[in-house]
Amino acid sequence: MIRIRVAGGVLLVAHLALVAWITLRPLDVPWVRPANLHPLAGIRADLALGWPEAARRIGKGLALLAPLGVLLPMAGGRLDGSPLASLARAVATGTLVSLGIELVQTGVPGQVVDIDSILLNTVGVALAHVLVVPTARALLRRRAESRRRAAHPREETAQGRTPTIPRVGIAP
Repeated sequence: MIRIRVAGGVLLVAHLALVAWITLRPLDVPWVRPANLHPLAGIRADLALGWPEAARRIGKGLALLAPLGVLLPMAGGRLDGSPLASLARAVATGTLVSLGIELVQTGVPGQVVDIDSILLNTVGVALAHVLVVPTARALLRRRAESRRRAAHPREETAQGRTPTIPRVGIAP
């Protein structure tokens, strides 16, 4: 289990570094669109562009922080926790990370605050968690149980009294 926790922690740090590089690097653009503070307005504008472009933009928003939905429980390493509590922790953490990114973006040239990205990132975290974590935990529990059974074989039934060795006298 410790290997899974360590791998989850390393992958989590690597993913957050990649997300920070993608979202917080300054962009050299001739103009910047205004901040979107109206929920779902950006998604409606994306849908107005047509399905292929909308799917690409919405998919990017869903996929950016989606790995957190798997990496956070992986780094936590709980196999027997409540599935609902795990989902709530992952979604809350994903929302806070997304909100933090948006707040930091206010000071980055070329980056614009968008409330819809917070919504899409949160939904992406929830979808990834729901689709992957319950199945992965069930597989890991089965594997741990089979290892426990292999490490502790069934005790054999008693076959009578244990033989004793007669005492030998001690030499003078």
